[in-house]
Amino acid sequence: MKELKIALIGYGKMGKEIEKIALAKNHIISAKIDTLNDWNTQEQALLNSDVAIDFSIPEIAVSNMKKCLKLGIPLVIGTTGWYEQMNEIEEEVKHKNGSLLWASNFSLGVNITFHFNELLAKTMARFPEYKAHIHEIHHTQKLDAPSGTAISLANGIIESDHNLNNWQLEDGNKIKSNNLPISHAREGQVPGTHEIRYSSDIDEIMLRHEAKNRRGFANGAVLAAEWLVGKVGFFNMSDVLGFDS
Repeated sequence: MKELKIALIGYGKMGKEIEKIALAKNHIISAKIDTLNDWNTQEQALLNSDVAIDFSIPEIAVSNMKKCLKLGIPLVIGTTGWYEQMNEIEEEVKHKNGSLLWASNFSLGVNITFHFNELLAKTMARFPEYKAHIHEIHHTQKLDAPSGTAISLANGIIESDHNLNNWQLEDGNKIKSNNLPISHAREGQVPGTHEIRYSSDIDEIMLRHEAKNRRGFANGAVLAAEWLVGKVGFFNMSDVLGFDS
């Protein structure tokens, strides 16, 4: 893989972990944008970058994406909590002839779990006596709930089961009969745990992924950035890993 100039948008724990992985793979960190002022002081460094990776916060994710598309910078977006504007961003990518790759989770293990989740859901849709439930656990600093990963898992199940209309967060309200429940917990420094359970009166089937640290997310994000350079379009990790081919 050739040496890349990578701009980091958001320089928190994930940004620093991505920096370690990128440098270990002989890439260059060309810019670090962590404040509004950084967009002005580091614009030239950003323009000289081959690709940017965004792990910022949900409130500014869409603005960051639009800025990168305007500047013509390929972007890997790992920030979650913006998916209600997914169609808007996809249209913006097409309009700008841009390059953007998103994922609710860049861990290779999680994306393999996504793949098996869809396969399992297609099988379980034939057995309505089993009721699906998703539970996710994250660190106390995580701002959005449910996690983007949990939403992706839920969507994978809903697309395969015509008996389910939508997902619903367990927040004290009664779960509607055709909704898939998602529960969540925020504990300590947990990087991320996701469980998909199918329960009946007689047994339970479970698919589970537990992240041990942030390194897997960072490694996947750098892999995605390497893949994205030179491509035009709106992509996700299934494209990188070839699961849709």
